[in-house]
Amino acid sequence: MSLQEQLLKSGLVSSSKAKSIKTEKHKQVQQQRHHKVEVVDEVKLLAQQAQAEKIERDRALNQLQQAQAQQKEVQAQIKQMIEQNIVPIDTRNAEIAYHFTDTNKVKTLYVNENLRDQLAKGKLAIVKAESGYALVSREIAQKIKERDDKRVLAWNEPKSESVIDDPYAAYEIPDDLMW
Repeated sequence: MSLQEQLLKSGLVSSSKAKSIKTEKHKQVQQQRHHKVEVVDEVKLLAQQAQAEKIERDRALNQLQQAQAQQKEVQAQIKQMIEQNIVPIDTRNAEIAYHFTDTNKVKTLYVNENLRDQLAKGKLAIVKAESGYALVSREIAQKIKERDDKRVLAWNEPKSESVIDDPYAAYEIPDDLMW
């Protein structure tokens, strides 16, 4: 027995209502055949919209995961560069306090005179390592700064030595000249 017959037998639908639904359905099929009119299936449309939304959510989640993975990779690269290129500090001769800032706090690193001069000239830089602070060369500091500029804490970038065109540079100043 069809569903229509079951509904008629149970008394939920009258026979006139069943006939009108049947004729309406037949008219729709005929229109579809003759005029090639497609009946909009709301369930199918909602399913397609839900699928499109799911694809968009998955794409956004995938981009977020890729960004996080890339950030982890960059941090691992920085850690490896610091560990491989750290300049050792001889703590026995480190008597000079070198002050620098780390997130609005003044920190102190004790170095010897040679390291202080290299820090002042920009040949060395102080970077934030996993277990504190480390000294690295200028080239490594540049590479770290390209990846994460927050990890380079103190680096005096060397000033370009520009030649000043002084017309009196060839003349000597007399020793007995009083100013």
